Amino acid sequence: QVQLVESGGGLVQPGGSLRLSCATSGFTFSSYAMSWYRQAPGKERELVARITNIGGSTNYGDSVKGRFTISRDNAKKTVYLQMNSLKPEDTAVYYCRAVQSNRRYWGQGTQVTVSS
Repeated sequence: QVQLVESGGGLVQPGGSLRLSCATSGFTFSSYAMSWYRQAPGKERELVARITNIGGSTNYGDSVKGRFTISRDNAKKTVYLQMNSLKPEDTAVYYCRAVQSNRRYWGQGTQVTVSS
């Protein structure tokens, strides 16, 4: 069955870095665009970053541009989110999503907390 499993979240101080991973199985990873979303308490889920199926194009939410980088390894069926210069407002549950046409799959999320 389809699985998307995020990892790499945790507690980090402001200014620190984390690298999230989303390992997938059960679908043709290289045919899907991949995204990271996040949802903070009391807020709507928002797009963080997106990468096309072969990784030729990326785009980012305004609040993370210049600090976060999305990448993918189609051989490992994994998408990554490198997060640098983290701020308290980056605190949220981070989810990965796979999209192809009308097919959409979500992971279960990983908590990122930025606090001193």
